[in-house]
Parts: sequence; C-alpha cells; structure tokens
Amino acid sequence: MQIRLICGERMRTFARFSISKPLERAMSADLEHIRQVMHEADCLYTEAEVEAAIAKVGEHISRELHDKNPVVFCVMNGGLIFAGKLLTHLQFPLEASYLHATRYRNQTSGGELFWKAKPEVSFIDRDVLIVDDILDEGHTLGAIVDFCKHAGARAVHTAVLIDKDHDRKARPELKANFVGLPCIDRYIFGYGMDYKGYWRNANGIFAVKGM
Repeated sequence: MQIRLICGERMRTFARFSISKPLERAMSADLEHIRQVMHEADCLYTEAEVEAAIAKVGEHISRELHDKNPVVFCVMNGGLIFAGKLLTHLQFPLEASYLHATRYRNQTSGGELFWKAKPEVSFIDRDVLIVDDILDEGHTLGAIVDFCKHAGARAVHTAVLIDKDHDRKARPELKANFVGLPCIDRYIFGYGMDYKGYWRNANGIFAVKGM
C-alpha cells in the first residue's frame, strides 16, 4: 500500500511538472512578445501631450455641461483611465458611474447590446455623457448612445480620447461631441487601450510596429 501511495504521488508530481513546464514556457514567450511590442512601438503622443488634450476636453465639457447635472458613464474597460483623469477636470455637480457592454458581432447596423454591467444610475430626463477611449468604427459606442436615448435620456453626449481617422465608421453621422486627439489608422495602445490585454497602463499613445 505504501509503495502504491509513493508511486501515485510521484506520478501526480510528474504530471504536474509535464503540464506546467510547457505552460510556463508559453507564458514566458507571450510576455517576451508583449515586452517586445512595447520596446518597438512608435510613440504617437507623449504623456504630456495626452494630459494636455484631456485638460482641454475637460474645459470644453465644463463650458457645455456645467449647469446640466449630467450622469457621466465610463465605458469599461477601455475608458477607465481617460474617464478617471477627465473627471478631475470637471469641477461641477455630476454623477459618475460606469457601464460595460459589447455589441453582438452578427449585427450589421445598430445592433443589440450584450451587457456585462448595465447602468446603475438613473438617467431618465437627464443629460448623459458617455466617456470612452476611442472612436474607431463606432459600433458599440453608437449602440450605447441609442440605448441611452431610448431609455429616456434628455440628451446624450460622447467624449473620446482618440478619434481614429479612417472611412470605416459604422455610421457617417456618428461623431464624438468631445475629442482629445486625432489618430492615424494604426493599431494603438496606451491610456486604457490595450494590446492583447496588456499595456492599458502605458503612459502615452503608442502604435504597434508594422500595424
């Protein structure tokens, strides 16, 4: 019995070793790739340039919404850093909350939203400000705007840190009310935007080499 127990424990240890080592090597290779992407990336906007742009967006929003008692919704996860920094420039009464939604991919126009976290603050007959990291094609942002309008918002405003310059917008009329910075059509990350789940924390706007 003791021999079988010892052999069984050795087999379990060997199995853990056999499974974990390839996984560890794969994770190490992935992290090396992530580090390499950052090392080779092109810096499109420095931290100082981004912070200055956020301050200007804050000034613009303050002029427009200071007397509207708005509800400010951060779109998770990308809008987290932009929203947090932007809020410190909005020195007037507001309510801040968040939402997390994705649009079903089989929709070609408009489209239903899959809610990971629905809005928890009532915005019926109130101005709403949606804060997101980027206006790229705009499918999800457009659907969130539609949802807020149909749910009873008095007016819906949008603020994005980055407005990507291309002709693939989901709707030609979809434009953000408040924009921090324009951007060329490249794969970018930093200030909330990610590369394969990483580098949301990068302190600038970077473009992946060759993309």
